[in-house]
Amino acid sequence: MNLLSIVVPCFNEEETVEIFLKEIQKVMGDSPFEIIFINDGSSDDTLRKIKNLANTTSSVKYISFSRNFGKESAIYAGLKNATGDLICVMDADLQHPPSLLPEMIEAISDEGYDVVAARRTTRKGESKIKSFFSRLFYKVFNRISEMNLVEGATDYRVMTRQVVDSILELTEFNRFSKGLFQWVGFNTKWIPYENIERVAGKTTWSFWGLVKYSIEGIVAFTTAPLSISTLLGTIISIIAFIYMIIIIARYLLYSDPVQGFATIMCTILLLGGIQLLSIGVLGKYLEKTYVETKNRPIFIVKETNIDDK
Repeated sequence: MNLLSIVVPCFNEEETVEIFLKEIQKVMGDSPFEIIFINDGSSDDTLRKIKNLANTTSSVKYISFSRNFGKESAIYAGLKNATGDLICVMDADLQHPPSLLPEMIEAISDEGYDVVAARRTTRKGESKIKSFFSRLFYKVFNRISEMNLVEGATDYRVMTRQVVDSILELTEFNRFSKGLFQWVGFNTKWIPYENIERVAGKTTWSFWGLVKYSIEGIVAFTTAPLSISTLLGTIISIIAFIYMIIIIARYLLYSDPVQGFATIMCTILLLGGIQLLSIGVLGKYLEKTYVETKNRPIFIVKETNIDDK
């Protein structure tokens, strides 16, 4: 039977890791598996509890970062150290239901899929504002990007070794896993499920954090905002030139003096805002280029039991 490696990013998940292990053991039964917990700089008791699990359960491995590097770095570290023939990415809070694992594994082994991923069909438990902006992100991303993200797609998926090796070849520092999973291609099956609330603890994702994550995804996979800025600047320049000709003509033909202080101020503020927005978009892409050229490591490991016999 194929060994299944389960990659589990953890940030302040002291209340969930033990429950997570029990659920996985219940679902997997006698099937061979390993769990790789990645402690992403947690400030609570997560690391100690993971170590306790590793001391009592040989299938539990862990990697502890020197600080918080983010979920994307944790996923990359887990994939890089996974040894299984099949590799799964899951959250520790059980919002990714372990009960789907047998069906996901079967779709790869019996139906010939390379990737089996889960997508949420409902957003039960989320605020209406968060749900609205989430749906808006998928619509905007799919409209301006050459790629197509499945709405409700999650990081929860089972992949073959070939797929994971392809993902590991993408070594960029600024990572957006949903996009990377889609970019490498391969034959993918989507399994729908209803949203499940956390089994314990509180989410560490704030609304602003999700907004920044969305911006990272857009910047990572499309240069459309740069083109939009250029197009917007061109259109406004044409309108301004035509308006200038109208003003000159009115003055020469009718001796009509230029009036409208409020109009002038509104125009100046509008143009200034658009210019600053365009500079901000350009700066965001320049920032990403600057960070990539530093060639810093994606993560730094403080301690691990990966190499323990």
